[in-house]
Amino acid sequence: MTLTQLRAFVEAGRLGSFTAAAQAMDIAQASASELVRRLETELDAELFARGSRTLTLTSAGQELLPYAQQALEAAEGGTRAVRSLGSLGGGTATFGVLRNADYYLLSNLVQMFHARYPSVRVRLVGQNSSETATAVAAGRIEAGLVVLPIDDEGLVVTPLLRDEVFYISASEERTRVPVTMEAFARAPLVLYDAHYGWQDPTRRQLAERAQLAGVAIDPLIELERVEAALDLVAAGVGDTIASRAVVAGPSFPPGLHTASFADPLYDTVALVKRRGHPLSRATRELARLAEDTLRELRTELGL
Repeated sequence: MTLTQLRAFVEAGRLGSFTAAAQAMDIAQASASELVRRLETELDAELFARGSRTLTLTSAGQELLPYAQQALEAAEGGTRAVRSLGSLGGGTATFGVLRNADYYLLSNLVQMFHARYPSVRVRLVGQNSSETATAVAAGRIEAGLVVLPIDDEGLVVTPLLRDEVFYISASEERTRVPVTMEAFARAPLVLYDAHYGWQDPTRRQLAERAQLAGVAIDPLIELERVEAALDLVAAGVGDTIASRAVVAGPSFPPGLHTASFADPLYDTVALVKRRGHPLSRATRELARLAEDTLRELRTELGL
């Protein structure tokens, strides 16, 4: 059963003759009747009662008609959607961004994209990198930005930017020299991304380093957002970590001190997409804008 056969059937039923159906489809009259005959053979049923002047649907034809019409409408709708997407006159772009996207100048991403392509719908999901990677691999979103490392099975990973992660403290004494893992493990720590815990890529790197050093990291306080952690550090409750992009941001509390790790720690921001699944043009364009934004930040911060 093909769409062309269904179209010949629907047109013949609508117009009452194979000749009229052929004219509507811009094919030979014999071709229209042959298309319907093949459909009848495949279904083992007569779809038309063939009179001397007009075609009349049989009971089998009446049963098939609404399904045939739905199939043709669905195919036409799909064609329109793909064509509009190809010209970025429609469609939907789905993309995952970092939870701290504002620090990477990504907050205006949707605004920039919408200004260029006002007819394209945008679904921008901000979540932890581990969840973004899972969502892309499962096909729930087309692509996204993540911090490495992530579980990359089924994904294509393209690193875009490397951002150093610093130790942050209100104590100048604790930041005089680069921080070892032993010193880090002894410190009163306020760590964010509590929901994802040690699945968070940055914390995952710290856990691996602590394991190699033979120490355990046991935070004093865990909460969700880096801003809340920095507020507690400014109040002298404990120490935390933050990337250079956060430290250089306008909301970084005054009076805090920073130190590199003895073995420098980095967040690597990467683009991930599903292996073997080309991006739609809309999502590809959104990803390109995100990459351009990160390149500008890399130049601005000297990363």
